[in-house]
Amino acid sequence: MDTRTVRIDEDIAVAVYRFPTEQIEADGTLEWDWTTAVVVRVGAGGEFGLGWTYGSPATAEVVSVHLAPHLGNKSPFDIAGCWETMHRACRNIGSKGIAALAISAVDIALWDLKARLLAVPLATLLGATRERVPVYGSGGFVNLHEDQLSEQVGGWLAAGCRAVKIKIGEGRGDCIERDLERVQQVRKLIGPDVRIMVDANGGYTRGQARRVGQELDRLGVVWFEEPVTSDDRTGLAAVRDAVRCDVAAGEYVYDGYDAAALVDVVDCLQLDVTRCGGYTGFLRGAAVAGAHGLDVSAHCAPSLHAPIAGAVTDLRHIEWFIDHVRLEPLLVDGVPEVSDGELAVPLDEPGHGMRIAAAAADYRLR
Repeated sequence: MDTRTVRIDEDIAVAVYRFPTEQIEADGTLEWDWTTAVVVRVGAGGEFGLGWTYGSPATAEVVSVHLAPHLGNKSPFDIAGCWETMHRACRNIGSKGIAALAISAVDIALWDLKARLLAVPLATLLGATRERVPVYGSGGFVNLHEDQLSEQVGGWLAAGCRAVKIKIGEGRGDCIERDLERVQQVRKLIGPDVRIMVDANGGYTRGQARRVGQELDRLGVVWFEEPVTSDDRTGLAAVRDAVRCDVAAGEYVYDGYDAAALVDVVDCLQLDVTRCGGYTGFLRGAAVAGAHGLDVSAHCAPSLHAPIAGAVTDLRHIEWFIDHVRLEPLLVDGVPEVSDGELAVPLDEPGHGMRIAAAAADYRLR
């Protein structure tokens, strides 16, 4: 193949899928009963790359109206150039939020496409140095009753997870006693050899987070995610200084500037390939973290994080989020498997190895 002559097809396809949850789910600040996936398909040279993000259906309009018109006839091998083109195209609508989700989905598709054109696994193209990556079980919504929480934790233990994470901060900090009771319940369920992590989703005030953090330290919690909103960097720093457990944030990092703003106030930087600018943005964010001596952790979307997780040496783990674990096999075929608490890095097929599943048609909105 003459890589100098291959160009991206002008017809970039976008589809929206909505998947209901088994019941209403809630964290400290929001509740939901469905998850929306916006899927992008980019072609070139007779191959197609697939990417997606989780967010508003409006993300699809950003792809179709603001991004796709600028990518036709560009080289699929110049992903950095395509990323900059997309970012510049969003100047007047803002490059964060929904625009960043749209850029992420297209960037993921471009990396998948490039690997397929070169007939190599995406993980290999990204520079994989390991074949398996640890995951932690994640869910534990605040509205689950005791038996439901026990069932979720039991599923994570059965999968070999050596760390589990539940939601706290119920009612924006109005139910602290119940928050701590649920942590104690999990402690009893998992025993001494499995680590406990919690996520407040920014539900506490600074004072609440410091006080809760002291109790979490007493209970052996090792990870306190978004104790206050990640927009409050001074608050994150104050909590970090007050507790022993690691303070984490970063799921709303949209670019390298956002990553740089957090590295001095967290112990582990979270990155989400479906939000931070795709694989291009993830690599940039991981480089920022590494330059400051921090590990990174992949937020949600485990199937999409599997290829890049093998290539980031300072990646601590991937979030095996229960909603996405249910959803991804309905959306795509070829989802990488978890065994003994680790996710397999896909190394057997060109690209990331996933394609839209036939079952997804039942969930398509448009």
